[in-house]
Amino acid sequence: MISEKVLARLYGEEKAPSQRLRYEKAEKGFISHFGSDGDIRIFSAPGRTEIGGNHTDHNHGCVLAAAVDLDAIAFVRKTDNGIITVISDGFEISPVDISDTAKKKEEENTSEGLIRGMAAGLSSAGCDICGFDAYVTSDVIPGSGLSSSAAFEVLIGRIISGLCGSDISAVEIAKISQYSENEYFGKPSGLMDQTASSVGGFITIDFADTASPVIDSIDCDLSAHGFELFIVDTKGSHKDLTPDYASIPAEMKSVAAFFGKTVLREITKEQLLDNISAVREKCGDRAVLRALHFFDENERAVCEAEHLRKNDIAAFLDDVKASGNSSYKYLQNICSPADPSSQGVALGLYTAESVLCGKGACRVHGGGFAGTIQAFVPRELTEKFISAEEKVFGAGCCHRLRIRPVGGTEVTG
Repeated sequence: MISEKVLARLYGEEKAPSQRLRYEKAEKGFISHFGSDGDIRIFSAPGRTEIGGNHTDHNHGCVLAAAVDLDAIAFVRKTDNGIITVISDGFEISPVDISDTAKKKEEENTSEGLIRGMAAGLSSAGCDICGFDAYVTSDVIPGSGLSSSAAFEVLIGRIISGLCGSDISAVEIAKISQYSENEYFGKPSGLMDQTASSVGGFITIDFADTASPVIDSIDCDLSAHGFELFIVDTKGSHKDLTPDYASIPAEMKSVAAFFGKTVLREITKEQLLDNISAVREKCGDRAVLRALHFFDENERAVCEAEHLRKNDIAAFLDDVKASGNSSYKYLQNICSPADPSSQGVALGLYTAESVLCGKGACRVHGGGFAGTIQAFVPRELTEKFISAEEKVFGAGCCHRLRIRPVGGTEVTG
């Protein structure tokens, strides 16, 4: 079984004992479905948190993100039948015959589609794809903005490449994961989620060239500076929010189109300000505000990363606050205009700020409109913070996270 040292590296010393129990349970799940014969291997892929660059990636901007210590794990055995059979403790998945890697319309928005898409993408990248049996369990909270889908995609990619002995890089697996989600699952996502899950640790990603994004790792331990990272589930539903999410890149790109460009990264803030009257008339005020958010947030993500490199945590937290302020006022992704009576994210932020009183920082997390907030909380305020948020959203709404230094990986040792 896995050593305490390996578990501590992935999950931290405090969580290592509970994770051992989780691995033991997953192993029993595999054996009960597939038996104990043969070479059984273990793989893991983490969820992720966006820290800077809220809604910048789809317009080729810069982001700051990190892998977290919630993950999907799989006990796996290679087979020779060309079938990928995944048993999940969370949902039902039908076997996928990878002798046929063509996209299936009926598999859109399904795990089967993601699996087939990963097999197709890896095959196109030169990987000898193979069948396997897997038992998968995940503690990446669905709908939390921590990207359980990216963790699953990266996990499948890491399993196939690992079993088949292919030297596929973490970045390439991320790109194939995005391809699978875009083409086979049918969701037009960016590349941030998959890259953070696949690479691990704190990373910056510059999407100026989406074919070859520039990725840089940052070595920083927030806990050593006395801060804990929390994600708070405000219990809002993501149902019917697709038009809200789609409106952000569409409006940003409408501003770029005014200048004959495709994305905002191709123009400057100065160009927009010099032509703001005409852009307002053509695109509308909200599109202009969202574009201004993009320019400032893009620059801010770069500054946040530099502050972390220098261990200037105070400056980093100031930028996190500014990011949240900009998302609230200019990006306007705190609540849906179609449902103004539901404003859980705003309540979560107000509650956090009431406890923090200028210490730490909080912001909307991920796509917004509903879901989660992110907070960096001084250690001495953590219990007060949890109590205050639970009073609003109920027990278990606060998730204390640790930045995981390892991305998608085979778990050995």
